[in-house]
Amino acid sequence: MRDMTRETRIERDSMGELAVPADALYGAQTQRAVNNFPVSGLLMPSAFIRALILAKATAAQANVDLEQLQPAQGEAIVAACRELLAGDFMAHFPVDVFQTGSGTSTNMNANEVIASLATRILGEPVSPNDHVNCGQSSNDIIPTCIHVSALMELNERLLPALGHLLTVLCDKSLAVQGFVKTGRTHLMDAMPVRMSQVLDGWAQQIQANIELLHAMRPALQALAQGGTAVGTGVNAHVRFAECFCVELNRLTGQSFTPGRNLFALIGSQDTAVALSGQLKTCAVSLMKIANDLRWMNSGPLAGLAEIELEALQPGSSIMPGKVNPVIPEATAMVAAQVIGNDATIAVAGQSGNFELNVMLPVIAHNLLGSIQLLSNVSRLLADRAIAGFKVNGPRLEEALARNPILVTALNARIGYLKAAEIAKQAYREGRPIIEVALEQTELSRDELQRMLDPLRLTSGGV
Repeated sequence: MRDMTRETRIERDSMGELAVPADALYGAQTQRAVNNFPVSGLLMPSAFIRALILAKATAAQANVDLEQLQPAQGEAIVAACRELLAGDFMAHFPVDVFQTGSGTSTNMNANEVIASLATRILGEPVSPNDHVNCGQSSNDIIPTCIHVSALMELNERLLPALGHLLTVLCDKSLAVQGFVKTGRTHLMDAMPVRMSQVLDGWAQQIQANIELLHAMRPALQALAQGGTAVGTGVNAHVRFAECFCVELNRLTGQSFTPGRNLFALIGSQDTAVALSGQLKTCAVSLMKIANDLRWMNSGPLAGLAEIELEALQPGSSIMPGKVNPVIPEATAMVAAQVIGNDATIAVAGQSGNFELNVMLPVIAHNLLGSIQLLSNVSRLLADRAIAGFKVNGPRLEEALARNPILVTALNARIGYLKAAEIAKQAYREGRPIIEVALEQTELSRDELQRMLDPLRLTSGGV
């Protein structure tokens, strides 16, 4: 609820006068959006707002270079953007995520805030529309900032986090390569695998995700900026898109380029949908790793108890001594949320009605939210679950010795049916395979020990 005792001032826009908090940097259009959209209390992601402010500074400099703005005006806008980025800029962006589908409210929020600061700096009026928004439309700058913010978050957060997880997995694989465990398919006992082979499989999943995310970067570098309202570039200088990208690359060190077809980049959000799909794949990979850890850690008496995860907190408010696999559980919940975010983005991506997608804010919110969640939980999973788990060697050996599926190694010598008979008898009588096989075949103990050696069986072949 709004604070009705807060002092206000009167601002005017094309719809008339409106009371705005006296100390707010924003103006009437932002206040209308605050009044119109008391929906969720969720604000646009800070990474998106940072990209938007950066884009406004970039546009101002490009317009000065193209003689569309006076140098003093452009310098004041750039200085205002720098001031915002150096402080708590989110305090000036109160518009709800669930707003107008073009993100016009957030664009005008930025225009008004930057114009207020630039006016103070310059000492004469700087217009939100005519100066800060010069050569732009919400319809091209919001899609541009989705690409810019997503690429920067990938580069600065998610790819480094996944790289860290990959390193931890590879290091842990080397540390546990001497352990052999019962493999499982359908959650049932299967042929043995080395613990290192399990972690190498996880590592390859993460490596594949890193490679696929890298492959998304060229599409994210293609920007809608310069298309303005519908893709035709009306009201923008003919070289604005080119100059914008040159300046943005100077500021960020990236390789942004004008999109080959601005109509496609404004009317659709296919790149965001594709990136979200890859984030979903990453979530699925993390879910698989988290669930494997939970199963292997289950117990300590009635479960598999093959590993022991680090004890991080009491696991129950009623059962003393219980400890739960909290990091894998948190990881699984993140994965579920990212999968849900992807469903939202897929629906939103379908809302490219003619020349404009009209669900841009919710795409930005969910896309950047997925990147943030995956970045944070990947490091947690690496450092608080994988790096520190201990292997229960005796439990692994006990299970292997009783695993009737080892008889698979005898198929070539005694045939599938005879091997199945031995496996069933060993399981029924609770005896080691080797003891039953000595009775039921002509193979010697030395032959059986060699053929049934779990470590040898993890190397393939016969």
